[in-house]
Amino acid sequence: IGVSAAYVLAKEGVAVTLLEKGAVSSGSSYGNAGLVLPCHSNPIPAPGVLTQGLKWLLNPESPFYIKPSISPDLLRWLWQFQKACNADAYWRAIPLLRDMQRGSLALFKEWIATESIESHFRENGGLTIYKDPRAFDAARKEAEELRNYDINFDILDTKALQALEPIIRDEVVGGLGCQTDAYLVPALFVQALAEKAQAYGARILTQTDVLDIERVGETIKAVQTTQGVVTPTQVLLAAGAWSTPLAKTVGVDILMQPAKGYSITLKNPSILPSRYLFLGKSKVAVTPMGADLRYAGTLELAGFDMTINQRRVGAILKAGETYLQKIDGEPNPEVWAGLRPASADGLPYIGRSARVKNLVIATGHAMLGVAMGPLTGQLAAEVLLEQNPSFDILPFAPERFAR
Repeated sequence: IGVSAAYVLAKEGVAVTLLEKGAVSSGSSYGNAGLVLPCHSNPIPAPGVLTQGLKWLLNPESPFYIKPSISPDLLRWLWQFQKACNADAYWRAIPLLRDMQRGSLALFKEWIATESIESHFRENGGLTIYKDPRAFDAARKEAEELRNYDINFDILDTKALQALEPIIRDEVVGGLGCQTDAYLVPALFVQALAEKAQAYGARILTQTDVLDIERVGETIKAVQTTQGVVTPTQVLLAAGAWSTPLAKTVGVDILMQPAKGYSITLKNPSILPSRYLFLGKSKVAVTPMGADLRYAGTLELAGFDMTINQRRVGAILKAGETYLQKIDGEPNPEVWAGLRPASADGLPYIGRSARVKNLVIATGHAMLGVAMGPLTGQLAAEVLLEQNPSFDILPFAPERFAR
């Protein structure tokens, strides 16, 4: 999101400096599933999620896990989360996330073509597959409802799925196909876009920690970093899960939790699917990444703990084995964990702060940070330039849960 905003601003001739804690694309932009999937625009909070979540809590290998904690921030987040777990909020969010992803997909295609970016971008859709007949039946019913929201799935039986992807096991009872979703290698795209932003004049400082943000009245006057002081006229906060603690330094309250996710990337696998696959109840995404194959999944609320839980890694690989034929790859696949910024209601935070006049916020996208990244960057740039946003961002008010 930060790189997308820097790219848009630099093309407009704006003097922009991007502060990056590590290397460009070293956080969640690196190891995610690389999906842009308007067909899957369901927010995390949904009817029944908490009931299912309580069952999963006792299983450290489950797709959704909350580490027991009495953290006031977590409890406050969970309170607002449960308030969003209703049908009205769920169906209200879907068109917003759908249109954000569609807008981003258009920008992916435009920027990749205009800037000749090679990121193994493919717009040939994907399959969501099920082994549990009840889960497949529920998915089929929701797919029918989603037609009312201009989201269209093909309903496929086992033979139809295997005709498209022979790698799918016989135990799979059916699935949903969407032909309009896309995927790419996210790190390649972000790194290339950062280079293009620099070519247009953006200044990118990597390995740069923000030490303090100086606020005077309603304005940020200076940002203290490990590479010196930056004195901006305006500030865009797009620091992912770290946006909440950074915002607190200037008295801005963003209700968010770091949601840990994992990925395992097989190098030179023995077989590659020709599109992305989503493994039903396991909630594991399987994405071709050029010559590699990435498994990604799980949502773990454990604060800023970056420890890799091998049982959760094993659960992701086990899901692949139970839905798909055996896939061999080079020894020692790459195992990664990262923190996604999860809002309590499943919607991102995009807009100007009500408390700090020269602060714009763009975060809270959970697992859709790459999927909505280009459009979010463009919207943030429009707000910074005091232009009318090209998308209605009123539902994304950054301080909608502020105390």
